[in-house]
Amino acid sequence: MTRSPRSRTSAALAASALFACATPLLGAASAHATTAGGCQSATVQYRIVDADGKPVGTDWTSQGGFHQWDAAPGTVEVRLAPGQTVGDDCKYPVSLAEYTTEGSNWYTSGHQTLVDHATVYLTAADVADSDKHTWQKLKVKTPDCYGQIDLYGDDIIYDGKTEDGHGPAPYQPDNVVTPYHLIAAWNGGDKACTPDKPDSPTPTPSESTPDTPSTPPTSQPPAEESTPPATPTKPSTETTPPTTPDVPPVESTPPTTPTPSPSDSTPPLAETGSSAPVGLIAGGAAAVIAVGAGAIYTTRRTRRS
Repeated sequence: MTRSPRSRTSAALAASALFACATPLLGAASAHATTAGGCQSATVQYRIVDADGKPVGTDWTSQGGFHQWDAAPGTVEVRLAPGQTVGDDCKYPVSLAEYTTEGSNWYTSGHQTLVDHATVYLTAADVADSDKHTWQKLKVKTPDCYGQIDLYGDDIIYDGKTEDGHGPAPYQPDNVVTPYHLIAAWNGGDKACTPDKPDSPTPTPSESTPDTPSTPPTSQPPAEESTPPATPTKPSTETTPPTTPDVPPVESTPPTTPTPSPSDSTPPLAETGSSAPVGLIAGGAAAVIAVGAGAIYTTRRTRRS
């Protein structure tokens, strides 16, 4: 038996309706999160400034290395070197940290103890080619004893703690060459750092004194006098830690989609993708399926009659 044109048309309409309904549902089942990318390492320039913002010594430079200070650099001004293309969403952390040390240079620094820390984030507005004339500043406490000041390109605090955002403190004898991404460093000081001691009451001398001084037994040899170990002056390593002016960007994360507010009367509809009206699509799909089923039923009855 050959189908009539009317039956074929009705079946085609039903199939088309089913396909048209299923297509938006399939498309709404997947969503894509776009991550911000394209940020490359950038070159940092720095200079030391005084309390009035005037340069002290060398002007803007990217030259790294370890420097001996005559006066400790309390404020360091930073910017991104000219001629760079920086994306609007790119950020570059630059930190300044002050440590007390056991000596006046890297080779005698021994174990370092963090005293002060500061961080800024450079962006496209901080490129030297821009019209900006006020640059970001990093300021830490001025050491009054042996110390080291590090300028480096991340926002980790290298104080020896293990929680997030912290890292190992510099320790020259064990070659712990932190901070990472070190841009430049300064050493100096003219005296050892002594830890603060708590105030303790002075003991009251005894009122009674012996009539004759006691003498040690002749059979015991006199105690040998102990002398503190001398501060090592010979470097245990041949070079200072490496430095570089290239700073990596802060890792970017995809933006979070705001959570829809639930309705007071009805529970919220589950969404798939970006604000996809799945409930409305599903209702339309049910209606179209019902129409298609009716068309198929009508076609079968026509064929039997």
